[in-house]
Amino acid sequence: MTVNINDRPLEIVREEVIDQLIMNYSHGQLSYEAFERRLDQAMEGKSPENLKELTEDLSLSVDKKYVDTKKQEMGINFTAGETEELDYVVNIFSSSDRSGAWKVAKEIRSISIFSGSNIDFTDAQFTQPVVRMKMFSVFSGDNIYVPENINIVTKAFCIFGSIDNKAPSNADRNAPTIIIEGFALFSGIDIKVKRTIKEHFVNFADNMKKMFS
Repeated sequence: MTVNINDRPLEIVREEVIDQLIMNYSHGQLSYEAFERRLDQAMEGKSPENLKELTEDLSLSVDKKYVDTKKQEMGINFTAGETEELDYVVNIFSSSDRSGAWKVAKEIRSISIFSGSNIDFTDAQFTQPVVRMKMFSVFSGDNIYVPENINIVTKAFCIFGSIDNKAPSNADRNAPTIIIEGFALFSGIDIKVKRTIKEHFVNFADNMKKMFS
């Protein structure tokens, strides 16, 4: 017996609808304009029934190849294993940029004095379920970029400073967690997502479309 659509969990239905939109767009069944419009509606939809209406006229369903490709491209870059115990990012009257496919240590200590740093976890490889980041920032500005599906916990102490966390709060409970602790004096620490979830979906859909072109 099929469960009534409105009795199903909203986020599960949303994920299924977005998957079907990407599947049909990647196989040329939807124009880019229609795909983007329906994707916006799917991300903002408030009821399972309204979400399901977005795919009623689409014939293609998600297959195993799609699932495997999505897991590879959209999944969290997490592989349990060994890594360095401690990593330092030190800037004194200077600046630095840590980005790309770097391997995250169990603990990161960031020191900025009259400086600034960009620490980008977007494409970083996580090997531990919990990463601690201890920050000491004085008359500085530090930016921390995180993937949209990573959990963030902030415990920094500020004096004439601020810590601004713009990362989403609905990440998977099984995703890695970054715990940010430390001290900011006349400084600002900004935590934000470099690539929104919509941009991630569109990029994945475009890559799928190239596969089937």
